Amino acid sequence: MADIDNSNTVTRPRTVERVIAGQAVMDGAGVKINRVLTQPLQRRLDPFLMLDNFGSDEANDYIAGFPNHPHRGFETVTYMIEGRMRHRDSAGNEGLLENGGVQWMTAGRGVIHSEMPEQQEGRMEGFQLWLNLPARDKMRSPWYRDFKAADVPAFTTPAGAGVRVIAGSSHGVAGAVQRDGTEPLYLDVTLPPGAVFDQPLPAGHNAFLYPYRGSVTTGARIIATRTMAIFANDGDSDGVSIAGPAGEPARFILVAGRPLHEPIAQYGPFVMNTQQELQQAVEDFRAGRLGEEAHAGQPTPPGDG
Repeated sequence: MADIDNSNTVTRPRTVERVIAGQAVMDGAGVKINRVLTQPLQRRLDPFLMLDNFGSDEANDYIAGFPNHPHRGFETVTYMIEGRMRHRDSAGNEGLLENGGVQWMTAGRGVIHSEMPEQQEGRMEGFQLWLNLPARDKMRSPWYRDFKAADVPAFTTPAGAGVRVIAGSSHGVAGAVQRDGTEPLYLDVTLPPGAVFDQPLPAGHNAFLYPYRGSVTTGARIIATRTMAIFANDGDSDGVSIAGPAGEPARFILVAGRPLHEPIAQYGPFVMNTQQELQQAVEDFRAGRLGEEAHAGQPTPPGDG
């Protein structure tokens, strides 16, 4: 466990603007997903483009996985709570994502990859978050890294909250990934019954909360399991304060980031700034040019501190 800074008390917590229930969808080759950050919310939650929560004990809900598919112009962050998923891509990368692990992929100018289960039974559960790239980075070289569970920094607050820092920084603990352009914060927090977790946030950063075990309370609002609470950008706020209910533990992800304030043009797995750039992405994919570049080692990720 990392050492922590105990001076992170929030005195003016943000309020909840609205709560989103999510949509039941099927993606890949038929994987059942709860999609909570959908395209209509992209501008409100800039720089985040999508959040999927997948979770099932039934192999038929996930076994077909996500065969080869393209991406351009953004980053994908896959966080595996439980299960085994094999990644392969056109840049020659391959890795196995297991319990507690994180896969961070920068598609940049283009990559074709697959994510396939390596289990025939048991529970598979996790998240995939899409993070936009600044216009200056959309056509950069692809980048990829797997983080095992032990590679994700973790700490426990004096109140007993267990925190895993996937991206950004919390209570003085730097996460596995840093990004200068979007400054993402991505935490997985476990709250004992009645405990409170405070996280300072810049007032201008967009932020949301998603409990996936139990419910939590923030301000006067109870946020139920598997719903997303969007925090208001209260001008005088200094962060968020989240409490676990009495009698049961809770677990949630907290995500925040600096908005890019750039145009968003999306067509399926391509996210660019203009329709012309989208058309070029589709043409490159159809012509076999997307993901064709030879790779030479691991290029430097964008804004990696």
